[in-house]
Amino acid sequence: MAQLLKVGIVGGTGMVGQRFVQLLDGHPWFKVTAIAASASSAGKTYEQSVQGRWKLDTPIPEEVKSIVVQDASKVEEVAADVDFIFCAVDMKKDEIKALEEAYAKTGTPVVSNNSAHRWTADVPMVIPEINPGHLDVIAAQRKRLGTETGFIAVKPNCSIQSYVPMLHALQAFKPKTVVASTYQAISGAGKNFTDWPEMLDNVIPYIGGEEEKSEQEPLRIWGSVEDGAIVKASEPHITTQCIRVPVTDGHLATVFVSFENKPSKEQILELWKSFKGRPQELELPSAPKQFITYFEEENRPQTNQDRNIEGGMGVSAGRLREDSLYDFKFVGLSHNTLRGAAGGAVLIAELLKAEGYIQPKA
Repeated sequence: MAQLLKVGIVGGTGMVGQRFVQLLDGHPWFKVTAIAASASSAGKTYEQSVQGRWKLDTPIPEEVKSIVVQDASKVEEVAADVDFIFCAVDMKKDEIKALEEAYAKTGTPVVSNNSAHRWTADVPMVIPEINPGHLDVIAAQRKRLGTETGFIAVKPNCSIQSYVPMLHALQAFKPKTVVASTYQAISGAGKNFTDWPEMLDNVIPYIGGEEEKSEQEPLRIWGSVEDGAIVKASEPHITTQCIRVPVTDGHLATVFVSFENKPSKEQILELWKSFKGRPQELELPSAPKQFITYFEEENRPQTNQDRNIEGGMGVSAGRLREDSLYDFKFVGLSHNTLRGAAGGAVLIAELLKAEGYIQPKA
């Protein structure tokens, strides 16, 4: 059996950190050997540190219960025991940037769930099925940071996973204009209904910063690597509204799109069904076998029924039809804390390992 890579989870006590712990339990390539959080959690066992605030519906994995939580700010100590880290901390953006770069400079790869470095020119922001080529920019980043093995790679915003994959599969027809509204679960704010009773029987038509991310991040995903930097694409033109709705998990999107070259409905459905990316080619452990699933039923996909498709790592679509103002409209759905957060980051780490970017430290 191949040696498992040793993983640290920085920010391991929060909701996304807990999801990392859950997903890495029994992982065929990775083993959690370190968990770090704020100074207030440091020194406690992981079980003690999340007592009364474990948010998932599965129990805390036995293998991590007795791990003693370290202080995330003590970078050298945490980095000494791991081959790479996942980072999901709740701090100010400039503090996150500095912390992640400090870890990278120790020679430790950082796979980040945070937004701080999404627009750093030499940091790849990756949906593994869509823009694995952006990993090429890591060479320039390593040079800037002065490290041979460390780097930062980030996962994009959870909301865009509910419609960008479907649009990406249709790139040959050149999407020109996209109007999307996302209906986003409360776990996207790191909360459940116990934490946030105001969300019961309620819809909030605003999520701070979300619309800008939803409009701009797809253009970076579709951008190109030029002279050691990622240059964002100029099209399609995207406008969004992002709304918080009273569901636990799952971001649903309603999408209108016009193309430079309009496809037929049959062409769209065939491209969605047949689409595969690098994770499927490499058969990565967390990769969904069917990335995009289309539902023929008029009332699908539904958040409650369909968010866990392919273990929460697939995305789904439905209600594709021609529109009177745009070429087509459809509904998309993704699991925001699996595909959209921790699961997406685990898949990035698997891709990085498979492509040789993450290796055991000497």
